[in-house]
Amino acid sequence: MTDFYIRTKEDLMAAVDSLGFLPFFAHEIEGFSIEEHVDPRAYFSDEEGVWEWKGPVIQELRCAYGKFFNKKAGFISKKWFPDFANYRRDGYDFDARMDEGIGNYNDQFLYNIIASKRSILSKDAKAIGGYVKPKTKGQDQWEPRKGFDTQITRLQMQCYVTTSGFDYEVDKNGNFYGWGVARYATPESFFGKSFENKVYRRTPEESYRRIVRHLKKIVPEASEEQIAYFLRG
Repeated sequence: MTDFYIRTKEDLMAAVDSLGFLPFFAHEIEGFSIEEHVDPRAYFSDEEGVWEWKGPVIQELRCAYGKFFNKKAGFISKKWFPDFANYRRDGYDFDARMDEGIGNYNDQFLYNIIASKRSILSKDAKAIGGYVKPKTKGQDQWEPRKGFDTQITRLQMQCYVTTSGFDYEVDKNGNFYGWGVARYATPESFFGKSFENKVYRRTPEESYRRIVRHLKKIVPEASEEQIAYFLRG
């Protein structure tokens, strides 16, 4: 495949932009992930690395990031995400999916919370949706809604939700710390008209074939079966 090595944030951005698809973790197509091409100092050390670069890369490239690949995280460039979303959505926007009776009502509940905002932190979506107990006395008998992690993963796999960034806690010296809290948005909100005007421009089958042709160029050693499995997720 196209050779790349990630030492800096700029290396990561260049890889996402040139490859179009870049899973975070190793998977069925050998050599096609950040994990397999990153300098250990940017992956395992206490220095700033790929974990901290996720948010800036999303914002600077305006790319998609989420659990798109077999329920695991990765990047998709702005150029390729409309075709990928068209394929994964099978040509349906979320309302049409529900109208056709092929949607999930629990997913719809969470999707509507996210779609009602320009973007929303995962902890706020959980609070609004009742997925966590409110910090109020006298609520011991109250049972929180279940299934947030399953639903948010499925919405990302179907490309109805993307991660638009990460918010970090700030210490008394003004330094960021912690893993960062994911901020979610619909692609329609995050990308705007550039996504809306392209996502359903082709049939899902045409989008699929277009992506396959691209992947064969960047991972020529991958078999048809591996590519099909990778795209199905």
